[in-house]
This record gives sequence, structure tokens and C-alpha cells, in this order.
Amino acid sequence: MHIATATILTILVALSGAPAGAADKYPQKPVRLVIPFSPGGGTDLLARAVSDRLTEVLGATIIVDNRAGAGSTIGTAQVARAAPDGYTLLFTSASYTFAPNFYRDLPYDPIKDFKPITMFGSLPNVLVVHPSMPVKSVKELLALARKQPGEIHYGSAGRGSNVHLTTELFLYMAGIKMTQVPYKGMGPAQIGLISGEVQVLLPAFQSIFPFVKSGQVRALAITTKQRSPLLPDLPTLDESGVPGYDKSAWFGLFAPAAVPEPVITRIYQAVAKVLKDPEIVKRLAAEGAVARGEPPAEFDAFVRAELATWAKLIRDMKL
Repeated sequence: MHIATATILTILVALSGAPAGAADKYPQKPVRLVIPFSPGGGTDLLARAVSDRLTEVLGATIIVDNRAGAGSTIGTAQVARAAPDGYTLLFTSASYTFAPNFYRDLPYDPIKDFKPITMFGSLPNVLVVHPSMPVKSVKELLALARKQPGEIHYGSAGRGSNVHLTTELFLYMAGIKMTQVPYKGMGPAQIGLISGEVQVLLPAFQSIFPFVKSGQVRALAITTKQRSPLLPDLPTLDESGVPGYDKSAWFGLFAPAAVPEPVITRIYQAVAKVLKDPEIVKRLAAEGAVARGEPPAEFDAFVRAELATWAKLIRDMKL
């Protein structure tokens, strides 16, 4: 009787300690951070800006792994199928909330197959044009587009990407037409703009900022209702002829749905600590980004709301 009781107690103690044990043992090997875009875009740059510090805080090497294609859905699907042990994570952009409403037969479910961990940061997009374009303001661009409907080409990081949908929203609200040229990521799209292959681009602030400063592209407006302190003279779209436009790029961390909650908590705590580091906050601010770090439940609510918002917008835009 005593032996049986002791055995039962041992099992109960082991079971009750299992979740904590999972967090205590994590991490024991490198963590792969899958970015579903090519190198050089906003998502990639932000991930690399914090990866070294996150390696120190989490206690595991962070391996950035770019898996571009199909508007972020290829890399995202790979993480959905990964072992749910916390060693394969998804670092993605707002395109996470576009794709489910844009692609048919998506190979993953954004709600059922993932656990949102936290938002890393947010920043505005910037409307830029090739210097050869005979426009120096949004109003001049709108006037030209109305004279030449569909003749101006804009670049995107792929169909269903953040740049694609935010540009289409701009065109929809402005009542103009342009032709999309999809690339496999923002890096190639920026090269397309600089080379003159496309004339218009709406990328995240930090990825295009160096080219704006160097004069290789011309900035016309910013996408948030507040101007950026890094380019205080650059007007917003809202005040430049597209009233009500207010969208920002955001970047968040997700894990496969079956990753144990203690491991999710361990990852979140490490990321939150990194995002409170004054040096990281300063580094992100220098690129036009705001460090965030919402708890998992709050980020989950945000993602669900964005999915619903973009579902309606995509229907309204007939995409």
C-alpha cells in the first residue's frame, strides 16, 4: 500500500513539474528564426538588428533563415509544419494577416497552426518614386496616374505581401490605377526601383531610408498620420491628398501552435527584455521603428482583429 501510494505521488509530482521542466531545459540548442522574405527588406533588417542581443538574453544562438516566396506563405508554412519544440520560430510582418484573405488553399491556418508570441516593433512605410519620375509630391503623382491609368508600375515583395496590400489600399483610396510588378522580397523590389524597372514603391521605412538619404530614390510621403522625426519635412499621405490613410508596418514573432506554454513564456520574457534594452530601443528608433513587446494574449487579440479588418478591405478592393 505504501509502495503504491509512493509511486502515485512520484508520478503526480513528475506530471506537475513537467511544464516548468520544459521551460527550465529550454533552450539547449540554436533557435532557427525563419523570415519568409528575402534578405534586405524591413522584416529581415529588424530581425538582424535584435538577433545578437536576443542570443545573449535567451542563451541560445539565433540563426536567421530567409525562406522567401509566395507573399511570405512558403516560409510561414514551413514553420507551421516544424517540430513544436520552440526551436523553429516565425518572424514575419503584417503580411501574416493579408495572406489568409488573399490566397486560396493556404497550406496553414493563421489561428489554429500558430501561437502569437509578441510584436517586435512597428514603423511607417514610405511612398517613394524613381528620380526620373516627373513628380515631386503625392498630388503630382496622383495627377500623372490619372492621365496614365495602369501605365505606372509599382513594385511589391510578392502578391499578398505587406507592400502589395498597403499599395493597393493607397491606390484604392486615391482612386487611381497602377500595375504591380511582384518580386521575391523587398530587397529585389528595391533594386527594381533603383534600376528604374518600376517607378513606385511603398516599403517599410528602415529598408528604404538609406536610399532616400543618398538620393537614389525620391520620397513623397509617409503612411502614418504622424510624421517621422527622422524625416520631419516629409508629409503624410493623409495630408497629401489621401485623407484617412493611416497604416504602419509591424513585425511579430510566432511559434507552432503546439509549443508548450512555458516555452512560449520563456521566449516572450527574453524578447520583452531585449525590447526594453535602451541600446535596442535607440537602434530601432534610428531606423524609424518603435520597439513594442506586447504580451502573447494582447498580440493574439491584435492579430485576430487585423485578420478581420483586412478581410473586409480585400473584399472591398476586389482583390
